[in-house]
Amino acid sequence: MTEYSALPPTSRRALLGAAAAGLLTPVAARAQTPPAAPAAGAAAASSGDQSAVIDVNRARAAPIPIAIPDFAGADPQSATLGHNIAQVIINDLGNCGLFKPLPASAFILPAGAAAGSAPATPDFSNWSTIGAQALVTGHAVASGGTIQVDFRLWDVLAQKQLQGTAYTTTKANWRRIAHIIADAIYQRLLGEPGYFDTRIVYVSLTGPRAHMTHRLAIMDQDGANNRFLTDGTWMVLTPRFSPKGDTICFMSYANQTPRVYLFDLNTGRQRVLGDFHGMTFAPRFAPDGASVIMALAPGGGSSIVSVDIATQRVRQITSSNSIDVSPCYSPDGSQIVFNSDRDGTPQLYIMGADGSGVKRISFGHANYTSPVWSPVGDLIAYTRYGGEEAPFSIGVMAPDGTGERAIADGWDVEGPTFCPNGRVIMYFSQSRATGSQGQGFSSQLMTIDTTGFNQRIEPTVTGASDPAWSPLGG
Repeated sequence: MTEYSALPPTSRRALLGAAAAGLLTPVAARAQTPPAAPAAGAAAASSGDQSAVIDVNRARAAPIPIAIPDFAGADPQSATLGHNIAQVIINDLGNCGLFKPLPASAFILPAGAAAGSAPATPDFSNWSTIGAQALVTGHAVASGGTIQVDFRLWDVLAQKQLQGTAYTTTKANWRRIAHIIADAIYQRLLGEPGYFDTRIVYVSLTGPRAHMTHRLAIMDQDGANNRFLTDGTWMVLTPRFSPKGDTICFMSYANQTPRVYLFDLNTGRQRVLGDFHGMTFAPRFAPDGASVIMALAPGGGSSIVSVDIATQRVRQITSSNSIDVSPCYSPDGSQIVFNSDRDGTPQLYIMGADGSGVKRISFGHANYTSPVWSPVGDLIAYTRYGGEEAPFSIGVMAPDGTGERAIADGWDVEGPTFCPNGRVIMYFSQSRATGSQGQGFSSQLMTIDTTGFNQRIEPTVTGASDPAWSPLGG
């Protein structure tokens, strides 16, 4: 029996002052609640090969074969919606590298066999024969500006239903429903939250290499629904999401003065954060979203300060003759990782949130910059350059500095950002110009698993740099 649930209201699609596009509303129904998803690794130990539920490590080595037929629709409009939703789910799960969506040409039954009626229990032999370990079935109903979508997740090996959920929303929100369903499948089969219902804010790059236009842009994590947030009059850099995903902080050279700004995604308004003597840059939100930590350079060096968003009160965290930059809080807000040249070259340091107990954690024969703490707290990602290996690389290490390893390299790779579950890192990769006018130069976003697995190009409508991943649902 299917569990029907509603998504809470959200202003997730409210951009540049536009009204929120489609608040999700409840579906009235009663049903049996499916069992809770197991912790990662638990199902693999208890169920052996008789369940499609495994952990992420096993899925990296052997992606889960999953069948996702088009969601059934009783009329052409609903059938098109059902096809489109299934395709987004297929792309989400296939692109993460942990699932192997099976081609529709292999299906024994047509995708729309049960169109217009509640899905019956599938004939599991039809799906096990083609190698599917999991199956997703669903229905879509499009009626005016409203859609209703329900899906069921089946464990083909164990021959049972794992989850069933239904959603009602406006037609404009159909892609988000598909991402939410993909997240539900990811969590139910792998035992941890997905990351598909997220967005990316980045710097869009257009024009000739020597005179590029830099604009803030935002898109869904799969590259859809791209929006430009600024017009490119002034250069912008290093955008970062707030913990709720409704505000962005970034650096702008507006009026030729480099300062940190806040951009409200619900209203489209932006404002400078604080009035300082000297430049402010490299901002990030605190975990509670109430303040922004950033670098302040009144003269030759730079220090790290925290600015309370509501009161504009400034708290000095570091103060030295060195260059302290790129601060990032740990998920619980108790520590800060930052970059400093206090020992002669740019290296990574950890300190308490009050600036106490500074400890160096990077010791390779290279320079380390742009550190970012994983949302789950287990890793710090960074940019490394000038060593004996590749010119630039993206690496990860434990917060105590152990376990350092490179996961991507290239001519110029920089700016790592974690997805909400900490499994995937996005960064930007730039190619070397081959001509005096910048011919051959390109800049694109890339994703890679934290183990160095499944490196992919992230689609963007223009050249791109400086990505930042939103929280789940942000």
